[in-house]
Amino acid sequence: MSNRHLLFEIVDALETEGLDRDEYQLQRVIDIEALEQLVDSVNNDLEVRFSVGEFRVLVTQSDVRILTNP
Repeated sequence: MSNRHLLFEIVDALETEGLDRDEYQLQRVIDIEALEQLVDSVNNDLEVRFSVGEFRVLVTQSDVRILTNP
């Protein structure tokens, strides 16, 4: 994931789901540099989940997704 821009992927995923940029302040929810270091330093099994407003975000080494309720 080191060649990826994780922040942009998270923002893009949130906006794709309909969350406007002025509805959140991502820097208050996560430390993006720490998240990138964590994801880059472990194996492929790591999943980091956090909430931004009503949305649940899933970050892995290869993917950023918005989780939906079953």
